[in-house]
Amino acid sequence: MHDLIARLYPICRSITGNGVRETLAIVGEHVPLETVEVPTGTKAFDWEVPREWNIRDAYVSDASGRVIDFRRSNLSVVGYSVPVRARMTLGELRPHLHSSPEQPSAIPYRTSYFSESWGFCLPDVELVALDEGEYEVCIESTLEPGHLTYAELLLEGETADEVLVSTHVCHPSLANDNLSGIAMATFLARELSTRRRRLSYRFVFAPGLIGSIVWLSRNEDTVARVRHGLVLACVGDAGRTTYKRSRRGDAVVDRAVAHVLRHSGQDYECRDFTPFGYDERQYNSPGFDLPVGLFMRTPHGEYAEYHTSADNLTVVRPEALADSLGKLLAVVDVLESDRRYLNLNPKCEPQLGKRGLYRQLGGGKPGGELELALLWVLNLSDGHHSLLDIAERADLNFAVVREAADALERVELLAPANGGG
Repeated sequence: MHDLIARLYPICRSITGNGVRETLAIVGEHVPLETVEVPTGTKAFDWEVPREWNIRDAYVSDASGRVIDFRRSNLSVVGYSVPVRARMTLGELRPHLHSSPEQPSAIPYRTSYFSESWGFCLPDVELVALDEGEYEVCIESTLEPGHLTYAELLLEGETADEVLVSTHVCHPSLANDNLSGIAMATFLARELSTRRRRLSYRFVFAPGLIGSIVWLSRNEDTVARVRHGLVLACVGDAGRTTYKRSRRGDAVVDRAVAHVLRHSGQDYECRDFTPFGYDERQYNSPGFDLPVGLFMRTPHGEYAEYHTSADNLTVVRPEALADSLGKLLAVVDVLESDRRYLNLNPKCEPQLGKRGLYRQLGGGKPGGELELALLWVLNLSDGHHSLLDIAERADLNFAVVREAADALERVELLAPANGGG
């Protein structure tokens, strides 16, 4: 995953343009994607697809050469800047220069998607060092009718019920936000493609905000099949795992993530939904109200490097990526295996010892987790409680509860209720 992030890092991305296409083409080397091009002007609820933006070069120079250089960092230009070629004084140029005094050595990330303007970004230490005088200003960009590009992958399962996994692909050279999310979705999809699946999994790689809005506007029939969903962002830094619940707050995916994190043995935080953040706020809008949460490590805006050139390849740790992927796969295991059962011998406890499921000698210390899980599963398998219900009530790891259910089903003491759904 870190190698993929490193390969994608130099590409200049925005909400439209060739950088998104190049990024999706590289992701497509790992998993098969269906790429969709949506023309400029296409209506999407209260929005419409903007003109496509591409950039070849940009700089500000004085007599000594380039003092701001797009080739050195694609964050140096305000995203969606209109073409400019002019000479101007520092006083005339200064309103178009952006820095972050709080992080004086870093280039800030700025955009102007939906209002025509232009600008440059630079470290504050370089801004304050600029001399009075005349500067040559050049932005070789195009802003013209084109397309918004997104891609998706559907991994079909035994049922049509879907898990939606979404990640934004619009940011330029920012490693944790959100090349980590792109890499995570890619490798999660690659792993799930090798597994037997009860549920179907739909992966959406789209520009932030406008991309998810466009996807939703074109998939109103599809979303009826979404039973669970996750937005992936900022999943590669060294901070603790953080999860933002869906608008519903108690959706199965919310409970599944909380359960996995609680039993991970690591520090974590679960937060309530707020209508601010990434694309989860579109999926959770009241007209859709999809059960989609946000899975991350340190939340956006809460790590020092966020939306600056300091969000580089050193921020994203291979071991943190591996940990995030492991937790996501554990969540998938819960979603895949969570079902309701019926106890086929509900009048008093069945004799587990003669079936090889219980210790042969009594009178010692209480049995281990698995033996306790056997009793909990038998007691609560009344057709109304799911395995996740049982794991939460018993405060046992879901994997142990599922193991107990599998063992009881093998000896015909348990059967799926109403198909187990």
